[in-house]
Amino acid sequence: MNDIDVLLINPIDDTAVKNGLGLKIPPLNLMYLAAALENASITVKIIDDDLYQAGFDKITNLASKIDPKVVGITATTATIKNALEYIKNIKKALPNTLTVIGGPHPTFMPYETLKSEKTLDAVVIGEGEETIVDIADNARKNLSGIKGISYRNDDKIRKTPSRPLIKDLDSLPFPARHLVPFKSYELSSQAGGMITSRGCVFSCNYCSSSLIMGKKFRTRSPENVVDELEELSYKYGLKEVAFLDDIFMLNKKRAGMIADEIKCRDIDVSFIASSRVNNVDKRLLESLKDSGMSTLYCGVESGSQRVLDLMGKGITLKQAENAFKIAKNVGIDVVGSFILGYPGETVEEMNQTIDFSIKLDPDYCQYSILTPFPGTPIYYELKHKGLLDTENWDRYTVINSVINYEKLGLSKKLVEKKLARAYLKFYTRPKYVLSHSNMFKVLIKTLFRSYVMPKIRGGTPEGWYNTLESIE
Repeated sequence: MNDIDVLLINPIDDTAVKNGLGLKIPPLNLMYLAAALENASITVKIIDDDLYQAGFDKITNLASKIDPKVVGITATTATIKNALEYIKNIKKALPNTLTVIGGPHPTFMPYETLKSEKTLDAVVIGEGEETIVDIADNARKNLSGIKGISYRNDDKIRKTPSRPLIKDLDSLPFPARHLVPFKSYELSSQAGGMITSRGCVFSCNYCSSSLIMGKKFRTRSPENVVDELEELSYKYGLKEVAFLDDIFMLNKKRAGMIADEIKCRDIDVSFIASSRVNNVDKRLLESLKDSGMSTLYCGVESGSQRVLDLMGKGITLKQAENAFKIAKNVGIDVVGSFILGYPGETVEEMNQTIDFSIKLDPDYCQYSILTPFPGTPIYYELKHKGLLDTENWDRYTVINSVINYEKLGLSKKLVEKKLARAYLKFYTRPKYVLSHSNMFKVLIKTLFRSYVMPKIRGGTPEGWYNTLESIE
């Protein structure tokens, strides 16, 4: 099977949070890359091993049958170890195949990633649609002329000039969803994930988004966004979609125009969107709700104004209260996100965050332990101060403490207990259990899988082997 130029792989993500919730969502980033390749008449196949759970050996055997010119794999910090294991196995079987990795982690640590795995040929830095096409066109030639990569050359690691960010997002083809078994994914709103904008104008210390996608807020036109929404609704039959932008509602006029376009075309779909709390506007939310918006996602992060200021969040507690009140009055569900264990935070301030999340009374709460991912300002600050407890990336899961809290007057166990306490205190309230019985069942399932049930790596759900064989 040698008619495939590029094989793209989504690695197994065996973090406890994802496994606890049973999350299986399509690899949107790889589908964007695949669409760009197809648009350039380059043949491509996607294997989502996070769905199949086939493991290194079976994916290597499949790659050997395909014999592509390029094997590309994506990686977050938590999946980098697994991703490099696929690379090592495939390179051993296909020594002439160019091996490439991209994603948030290698973007910020290209040199370290290449140094850690000698069978890896190149790292894509930042946006990958244009870069992967150039790589595929030059797979067995000189990579030095390709912008936006680091690569290995005669055992030396070199970096090319940065690639400019894509200015016209409407020029990008829609993600190649036809290359994955779309109906196999479980959560419909996440299965229908869309990105309508890139870039963030803010600089929160714990976030690397603006460093990957730029400080400028780049947007797709409302017409282009709703064209893709139509495709998800009519071609794939989805009734729920998630706009996965960092801040969907940053440009209020554009968000309102998207709402108007959805209503104009009479698309029957509900969607989730995000906003900073200081961007929530009643009139806009009413328009979005009329067009199908069901849920608003807001990153509040702390119940302490002092900690919010330490984070560089740029919001106030009062703005958070107002935003949640407006959303409730409009009749939209609210998801609140909160971080515990920010460096410098006290035990009392963690308690304030938990209490504040309950006071806001969102429909759902997401809590995490501050995780200093490479590329974030807080990562470099903690590394410089010698406060990183580990750089074992497997532990960077947002539920493990990876900071040396003892030097900060706390303890890792205490912070992890606060995380468990937050979930239990929010979700086991009698009022909440009575009004959200399904969510309570999900919480119990998650806690059992994540903290009680032994983690089994490499397990394959019954029936997936046959499905994997069928895609060869």
